[in-house]
Amino acid sequence: MTGLRDRVRARVLTAGSHESGAHRDAGSSVVEFLGLSLVLLVPLVYLVVTLGRLEAAAFAVEGAAREAARTYVAADDAASAAAHAVAVTGVALQDQGFEDDPAHALNIACEQAPCLQPGAHVEARVQVRVPLPLVPGFVRDVVPLEVPVSASHVAAVDTYRGTG
Repeated sequence: MTGLRDRVRARVLTAGSHESGAHRDAGSSVVEFLGLSLVLLVPLVYLVVTLGRLEAAAFAVEGAAREAARTYVAADDAASAAAHAVAVTGVALQDQGFEDDPAHALNIACEQAPCLQPGAHVEARVQVRVPLPLVPGFVRDVVPLEVPVSASHVAAVDTYRGTG
């Protein structure tokens, strides 16, 4: 009888030791979940922020190119046309939060001279460089971490435009 009692007691102690080991590991799944969440969520949030900034740049350059070309062909002379095109480019870029110089971002090209001749086509091309977010300045000085985004729009000068 004593041997049976010792064996039962040994099994109870052995089973108890497994339970006490389970209590030691009770919080590890929460820690593993939090660690894995951080490893997955931080890059995902960075990707969403970066893609949002690139999408804003795409909206900005498309709108700026369209309005610059339309404004250019509607102007009375080439000097005021260029000034108005630069002005609307600046407004479109600032609307999406870009502080680029609109005079450098905008490029106007004509297929024939003079640009405002009736029936001529004018192309406005706008390009901005989107820096990757949360990258320190000293890293940008060593490695260029920018994505160029550009768009162009062609507008025709009205065929019945007055030359006067």
